[in-house]
Parts: sequence; structure tokens; C-alpha cells
Amino acid sequence: MPVSDHQPAKPEVLYPDYPRLSRVYEQLNDDEDARVCKDIPEDACRHQPRNFFAYLVANTFSKVADELSSARLILPWLLGAAGASSGFAGFLVPIREAGVLIPQLMVAAFIRRLARRKVVWLLGAFLSMLALAAMALAAGTLQGSEVGWAVVGALVVYSLARGLCSVAAKDVLGKTVSKTRRGALMGYSASVAGVATLLVGLYAEFGTGAEPVNLTLFLGGAAALWLLSLLAFSQIQEAPGATEGGGNAASVALRSLGIVLTDRDFRRFVLARGLLLSIALVPPFFVLLAQEHAGSSAAGLGLMIIASGLAASLSSPVWGRLSDRSSRWTMALAAFGGATLCAVTAMLAWLELTLLASPWVHALLFFGISICHGGARLARKVYLVDMATAQTRAQYVAVSNTLIGLALLALGSVGLLTTWIGVAGVIAMLGGISLIAALYGLNLKEISG
Repeated sequence: MPVSDHQPAKPEVLYPDYPRLSRVYEQLNDDEDARVCKDIPEDACRHQPRNFFAYLVANTFSKVADELSSARLILPWLLGAAGASSGFAGFLVPIREAGVLIPQLMVAAFIRRLARRKVVWLLGAFLSMLALAAMALAAGTLQGSEVGWAVVGALVVYSLARGLCSVAAKDVLGKTVSKTRRGALMGYSASVAGVATLLVGLYAEFGTGAEPVNLTLFLGGAAALWLLSLLAFSQIQEAPGATEGGGNAASVALRSLGIVLTDRDFRRFVLARGLLLSIALVPPFFVLLAQEHAGSSAAGLGLMIIASGLAASLSSPVWGRLSDRSSRWTMALAAFGGATLCAVTAMLAWLELTLLASPWVHALLFFGISICHGGARLARKVYLVDMATAQTRAQYVAVSNTLIGLALLALGSVGLLTTWIGVAGVIAMLGGISLIAALYGLNLKEISG
């Protein structure tokens, strides 16, 4: 019987420069057009598996590092446990967010003058690593107001460094990974980072026994993760890009800011987003309240880390669907939920109920406020994208981020009010602003659906 010379054809490797990475890449992007390069040149397409995984690893590590140094949870817990004044806690979120938002107009204009933008991200990652290492050193050696000033100073550097990474990352991603692959990449990154964060929470809850959590290790670990992120991102193969449109960064920024005076709908959105800052600012005060009533045990911190992670993973799909139906109603709903939760929390504190001695109660309250914050954040992003056109979207985002960053800095002093009205009083005040945000949000122009 004749032996057939026909052999089964081996599956084609779509990216011969990276045969092993190519197979894994094809499995993760399982469709009929795995070698898709919709909006990147062929030279970039050739390196797509390498760039996909380099960006995935770098982005995942940086997300976990952000959670280990969270200005809403980890840093206020650290300052409270170290005996720093509660006034410092009020500046944490504003500094963390404002340093990223305010320079965006000028940084974006400057970056457009560079043929390769990867170096800007690497600089931001290096500065982030140094800032977190400085925080870890301060946490391990200082107490009271000294650690407060040291952490706030390092946070300024960290925030500005994250701003460099934020602007450069989107540019590099757009040049190196194809359009229909970016969502999957970000989704994988968020999922892995979410699991890692939950594991950190479980460790703090069950792995430390009766000992307090050593937050120096958290911050040192975050610094190490930024080093790993830097090494991963450096492996991205970025081809030179266009450099036109950079102009003078300062003049470009000033011209763009004029849109808030000429566009009524955009101006109303910026005001609504400003009022919604109340929900972004309040989580650190929930942390301080937990320490006041339930102590600084590892169990309390671990439960709150778990609550924060679960809130994001469980509520985001629901908020997303609601925002597609009506983003203005979703903003109002999240703001009203935040106002209600703040009122309930403040009332429990004023009545000095014994149930506040339980870390589980504070974890539940933090879970609720994290859900509301996530809803407000997602809904206002959807509203802005739906309101803008392809021609105005980038300008809307940069201008609104800059103005909100300035507003955050102005509101940072809210923590100083704890001296006169206490932590519960500040929570109640921010809840009142959230109620105003809910009512104002209902008066925005309906643009969804």
C-alpha cells in the first residue's frame, strides 16, 4: 500500500519574529483575523505580540503599585496609624489626582514634539519608583507630622510622574498595538491587577495574625513593581512618529482653555464634574473614621482593601449599562447614593453607636462609597465622550482635566476642617455637596441613548 507523502500542514505562525509569543498572542486574541493591524504601520505590526505583552506586564504592575499606595485607602491609613494630623488626609486625593490632571495640556503639547514617546513613560516610571521608595523610607523611620509632610511631598512627585506616564502611555499604545486589540489588553490588565489587589487584601486580613500591617512593605513593594514596569515597558519597539502639532506648550494650553467660556454645555458639565469631586474626596475620611472607632488593626485594613476591589469589579458593568441609557441620570444616582451614605455614616458617628467598633461595618460603608465613586467616575466619562465630537473630544478631555485638577487643589484644605467639626462633620459636609451634585446633574442636557 503506497505511503502518502502528504503531511498535515503546520499551523502558520503569524508573527515569525516571535514564534512563542505569537502562539500565546493568538490564543488570547482568538478570532479569524488574529494578525490585525487596522491603524498601525506594518513595521509596528511585525512587533505586535512583543509590544502587546510588554505593555500588558508594565500596565498590570503599575496598576497593582497604584493600589498598594492608594491615596484613598493605604496612605490615609498609614498617616492615621503614624499619628499624623487628620488635616494631611484631606490633601492626599487632591494632590494625587491634580498632579496627573493639571499638567496634561502642556505635557501633551510637549510630547507631540518627540518622535518617540516611550522615553517619557520611562522617565515617569523611574520618578514613580523613587517617590514610593521615599514614602516607604518615611513610613519606616518617621512619626507624626514628620511622616505627614514627607508622604505629601513624595506624593507630589509621584502624582506628577504618573501624569507623564498617563499622557505618554496612550500615545505609545496607539502607535504599537492595533485598534481592536487595545480593549482586550486593558481588560486583561485590569483583571490580573484586580485579582492581585484582592490577594493583598486577603493577606492583610488573614496572613498577619494580630500584628499590625507593615505598610512600609506595601510601599516598598509598590516601588519594586514600578521598577519591573519600567523594565517591561522598555521592551516595547516604538517606531518614530509624527512631530507636527506640538507648538508652544503654554500657548496651546491657554488657547484651549478658552473653550469653557464659549461652549455652554461643556461649561455646565465641568461644573457638574466639580461638584462630583465631593465623592472622590470623601473616602480617606471613611478610613480615618474607621481608625477612630475600630482601631488600626490589620483586619480593618484588609477588609477595606477587599471591599474596594469587590466594589469596582461588581459594580462597573452595572454602571456601564446604566450610563449607556442615560449618563446624566447615572451621575445623579451615584451622587445621591454618595450623599445618602455620607449622611448615614455621619449620623452613626454622632450617635456613637457601638456597631462602629466592628471593622466589618466600616468595610461595608467603604464598599458602598467605593461603588458610588466608581459610578460617578464612569458616568461622567461616558457623558463627556457622548457630548464631544471627534474634533472636540481631545480638547474637552484635556481642558476639563486641567480645570478639575485646579479645583482639587483648592479643595484639599477640607481636611483642616476636622479640627473644628471632626471627621464625621467633614463627611456630612461632603455628603451635602454630593446632594447638590445630584440635583445639578439632572439639569444637564440629555445626550445618551
